[in-house]
Amino acid sequence: MGNRYNNILGTIGNTPVVKLSKFAPEGINLYAKVESFNPLSSVKDRLALGIIEAAEKSGALQPGQTVVEATSGNTGIGLAMVCAQKGYPLVITMAESFSVERRRLMRFLGAKVVLTPAAEKGTGMLAKAYELAEKHGWFLCRQFENEANADMHSRTTAEEILADFDDISLDYWVTGYGTGGTLKGVARVLRARSPNTKIVVCEPDNAGLIATGIKQQRNADGQPKGSHPGFNPHVMQGWTPDFIPKLAEDAEAASLIDHLVGVNGEKAIECSRRLATEEGILTGISAGATLAGALALSAELPVGSNVLCMLPDTGERYLSTPLFGDIDADMSAEELEIFDSTPSYAR
Repeated sequence: MGNRYNNILGTIGNTPVVKLSKFAPEGINLYAKVESFNPLSSVKDRLALGIIEAAEKSGALQPGQTVVEATSGNTGIGLAMVCAQKGYPLVITMAESFSVERRRLMRFLGAKVVLTPAAEKGTGMLAKAYELAEKHGWFLCRQFENEANADMHSRTTAEEILADFDDISLDYWVTGYGTGGTLKGVARVLRARSPNTKIVVCEPDNAGLIATGIKQQRNADGQPKGSHPGFNPHVMQGWTPDFIPKLAEDAEAASLIDHLVGVNGEKAIECSRRLATEEGILTGISAGATLAGALALSAELPVGSNVLCMLPDTGERYLSTPLFGDIDADMSAEELEIFDSTPSYAR
């Protein structure tokens, strides 16, 4: 039948699983699910489509109504794609500390981006989205507690993983969390249908919110009531906001988390760079962080273990971040030496 689609939204999902043979300890089979193969290059394309289609089905989103959401970037980019294709105006609220590439991509796709003060962190951009939705009658996605987010991952991501490992055991599944949708949606399916698979959740080692055991304070509607006391700034954009998302809290409450792993920010950047230079896989910092967590886990596993980690997005939207901090646009001394090694175009 070939690969003809009615529109770009039909290409979301069915991302590949790739073996990382250069990373794993001897005898460990380490795999990665490469979510940058989604059309707008991140795992958040899935939730964007899932939330919008669920809202259309329920009547919560009416034709031509404006959609609004708070995001660190990837969800906003996914929503901008979905809203552009379906014809909904989109307004994004985003803390000004997140990379400029993300806001420019969203605006290029037709969205309006409202920046909130960096000092107010994720809870600030979330509060702004709530205010705008209430004042203007816009549809608020509520990605951090919207069940349609987790449901999309149960229907797609989890089913893909089960199919990819239908001939071998999946011993460990490793993920971080941003909204908690991937965590909750995949973990509950694995627990029910692959009960021997251990669920491993990574957090920044300086902002292990779930690891503290301290509950997130919430308003009656589920919105976080201020920052979690365990939060500290970290470099993993899109990973672990300054509150515990309701969907991630649900996963913890349902005992879907078997292990927690703290990941160092510098190690995350190192792993992302190694993925590029050793495996040819371009990822963001959150993917490097998840891989770092998988490597720490793998060092303690028995020979023959099969481990799958999530790589949430691409590296191109991190050009202005520390990930590319020492990557120059101009030729290095070594590159100049190569240039000078032949006579053409002498300087």
